[in-house]
Amino acid sequence: MGRVEGFRQGLAAAVDSVSFLLRPWTFFLSDSTVLGPSDRIESPPERPKPVRSAVFVAGMVAVAHGVNDAYAAFLPPLLPRIMDKLGLSIALAATLAMTLSLGASLLQPLMGYLSDRWGRRIFVVLGPVLSAVFLSLIGATSSFWILVFFLLVGGLGSAVFHPPGASMAAQVSEGKGSGFRMSIFSLGGSLGWALGPLIAVGLVGWVGLEGLWVAMIPGILLALLLFPVFPSHGDHAGTRLPPSPAKVLRELRGPLGLLFGISVVGAFAQRVFLTMGPIIADEAGQPETVGAWALSLYLGTQAFGTLAGGYLADRVDRRKLLAWLTFLAFPAHYFSVSLSPGTFQAFLMAAVAGFFGMAMMPSIVVKAQELLPESAAIGSGIVMGLAWGVGSLGVLVTGALGDWIGPKEAAMVSMPALLIGTILALQRPLKDVDRG
Repeated sequence: MGRVEGFRQGLAAAVDSVSFLLRPWTFFLSDSTVLGPSDRIESPPERPKPVRSAVFVAGMVAVAHGVNDAYAAFLPPLLPRIMDKLGLSIALAATLAMTLSLGASLLQPLMGYLSDRWGRRIFVVLGPVLSAVFLSLIGATSSFWILVFFLLVGGLGSAVFHPPGASMAAQVSEGKGSGFRMSIFSLGGSLGWALGPLIAVGLVGWVGLEGLWVAMIPGILLALLLFPVFPSHGDHAGTRLPPSPAKVLRELRGPLGLLFGISVVGAFAQRVFLTMGPIIADEAGQPETVGAWALSLYLGTQAFGTLAGGYLADRVDRRKLLAWLTFLAFPAHYFSVSLSPGTFQAFLMAAVAGFFGMAMMPSIVVKAQELLPESAAIGSGIVMGLAWGVGSLGVLVTGALGDWIGPKEAAMVSMPALLIGTILALQRPLKDVDRG
């Protein structure tokens, strides 16, 4: 290896001093034919390539996160309109919401494994493109099953994006501040979620449900513009293989399983609000914009929640933090669906519920990445993707219950599930590994 390195240094000095026309032939020259030992010229030290700061990278990934999640937020405010167009029951509308969530969730651990193996950058760009194209087409069909297909593939965009995106943004290996960087990443998604319902309703009011497809254009362009900004130095292709999915899933029997459970109940409460909220407002005779504004408030305050959660995750006992956040999220979510839609109190509770609901995510994701440092994207995929998918399955029960006792009542009886998260957060295994 020393001789090869010496050859490279000598060759670099020679190339700088002769015509560039000789460059194609230098590959065939040996070390001794280029320069003798006494003629060696020390090559100047190579200037290191600039490495973008971890916070800058987190900010750029957060922009892509916002783009991706804005499209994922198109469906909930348009559900009443789609229900009228296709003649769907509340249970079938809940099935559509679950389909999008499952498409966005269940494959995240696999996508985390693949991105750890092949490199993250292409996944971080491909995800928003899939979301932009297929979730902008949800108004272009009158077929329930084609709509299901669009939602599955559009949801797959989120599955492709989130594990490598969270891993690239948090960069746990950089040490202190991973909670803050994770909060920046989550902030981008929260802002996208918040703007998505308003964009969808405003655009449909202008061009109609069938014209929603034009929304894909800016998403595609922005994703492609971001590609050269994302670093490739964090890619794992050609380096150590991540552990097998089977091995990672076995870790769910320990603290990772508790984090998974907390994320499941948090995702369930969020999906219940996002699915049932616009339906509750519609059945109360409120205009479509009331449901959209409630969603935007809920999702918008998640941006502040994730910043606060990330700040606290770097400074306090994460186990106690998760216990308090899940406990406080329960009454906020309960009142957000039980109060009369369109009132100040209902909007306020929606905002508070969104804040507490998302404030728990930085602690969950960063702790999962710390538990699986050699496969951070897989850890993110489990506590975000797989957990969100499992939590979304419960929305089917809430939807069926809504057809029986009413959407408001069904949402109200679903929200105490958040207290399960409080119980899980207080378990001893999380105490043993916290701040580890």
